[in-house]
Amino acid sequence: MDGNKLFLFDFDGVIVDGMNEYWRSSLLACEKFLCSSDKKIDPNLYKNIPKTFKEIRPWVQYGWEMVLIVHEIIKKDNPLNDNNKNIFIDQYQHNCQKIMQNNFWIAEELQKFLNESRELQINRDFEMWVNLHNPFYEVLDFMKKLNQEKIKTGIITTKGEVFAAKILKKLDIYSEFIFGYESGPKTKIAGDLSKEFEIIGFLEDRKKTLLEIKQNVKTRNIPCFLADWGYLKNSDRYNLTGEIQLLKLKNLKDIVAI
Repeated sequence: MDGNKLFLFDFDGVIVDGMNEYWRSSLLACEKFLCSSDKKIDPNLYKNIPKTFKEIRPWVQYGWEMVLIVHEIIKKDNPLNDNNKNIFIDQYQHNCQKIMQNNFWIAEELQKFLNESRELQINRDFEMWVNLHNPFYEVLDFMKKLNQEKIKTGIITTKGEVFAAKILKKLDIYSEFIFGYESGPKTKIAGDLSKEFEIIGFLEDRKKTLLEIKQNVKTRNIPCFLADWGYLKNSDRYNLTGEIQLLKLKNLKDIVAI
């Protein structure tokens, strides 16, 4: 083994299930930092994650979008719910941009609010915050196995790098590379890494990201795996080309012959 092999992982939905943290942190961002006369905060909202939020999560690409979605779910007038969520999803990007424009919001500001919400919770009670994330232990075991075989691991996430690093440290996982949303598009990061390393796999739960990897001349040779346990749209599991393999947790250990 020459030590030049690298396996890439997405983070949320692949290494950990952070649904509880997404909801709580986005709700807190709305409550503490987002100026909106239309929001309606009920303390009971912190106890249970609405089904609507869980079902829209697979459409989310960037963390700030979750703050927007939570605001729409909790707002006083015409809230986002089971009755109208399909209309919202059908034109997801358009609807997000329309809400941004109507409220004079910018993505960077919403992301800042989400980060501040996480920092507030970490400063109050780090153990509580980190325990909102439920790890997929099969993935952790696989990462440790790669490490034992001198195969490097890298994490490319749309979470802030500092927050991903705190969770990984708690889980006793140490990767050679952690790239947060600050580092830019995943395809570009993978392309840059491929100049130095032989990337033997990329495990991700967003089908569109893997399609972008396969359509880019610099990354199209990277083996791509779609995490069946992640935040997938129902349609993501079907009509996959041979270039992207749908992977179940129980088959994780079989994807690399080591």
